[in-house]
Amino acid sequence: MTVVGSANIDLVAGVQALPRPGTTISSTTFARVPGGKGANQAVALARLGAVTTFVGAVGDDGDGQVLLAGLRAEGVDASAVRVVPGPSGLALIVVDESAETTIVIVPGANDRLEPSDVAACDGDAVLCQLEVADAVVAEAARQATGWFALNPSPARAVSGDVIARADLIVVNEQEHSAIIGLVDARLVAITSGAAGARLLRDGREVARAVPPPVVAVDGTAAGDAFCAALLVGLLEGRCDDEALRRACAAGAIAATRHGAQPSLPTAAELAAIMVTT
Repeated sequence: MTVVGSANIDLVAGVQALPRPGTTISSTTFARVPGGKGANQAVALARLGAVTTFVGAVGDDGDGQVLLAGLRAEGVDASAVRVVPGPSGLALIVVDESAETTIVIVPGANDRLEPSDVAACDGDAVLCQLEVADAVVAEAARQATGWFALNPSPARAVSGDVIARADLIVVNEQEHSAIIGLVDARLVAITSGAAGARLLRDGREVARAVPPPVVAVDGTAAGDAFCAALLVGLLEGRCDDEALRRACAAGAIAATRHGAQPSLPTAAELAAIMVTT
């Protein structure tokens, strides 16, 4: 599989409650961990056993070296990652005690990823998000020779051509309401956090699932784990219900751990929780 997207260093502050506008609060914890929706999803796929290539851009700084080393340590092919002058992407993340988050992205090198960086996307699937330029996503969709999956986050307008090309689109409730044209998509998964997820084929609900009960501490990469597990399940030929249940379970596991990439489940962990649910 090929993931085309972002790589960031996440600066994560834990707080008792998310700050209100105009307030200053102190953090209870702080961590600096690899993240970025693209890199997260690449790592998630690799941990679930998929042979994965990541296409992205990092800066020629120390953060870029950390991001590349993290991808390679997970078995992700990072040979298509371009190193550009300047800083790598950053994400400023605040997580409260109920696992709710606020996230501000500082794109850095991610804004330097170009359509020309997207080589022919061979293989069984290409997965994109919207933390890179629209032109990059459009080129990835055009070049995909197998499945094309899109997680249009952060939400913004998506071209009709990209939606029409997508074999799978994964959104949360807010994104589903904000993005015009999803009613015409072939297959859409809509996530609702602890309430679970729905799967729609040609606008008709074909599956609904809820995650196993867990104690959530950080929801940062839960959606990325969900995307990866759903895509893997569908490509493995699992039925809609089973693929959606596995995706919800993967997201639930991720929510029980702090940080983005450190929280992503392995295939063994996913199999184990499915036995008990």
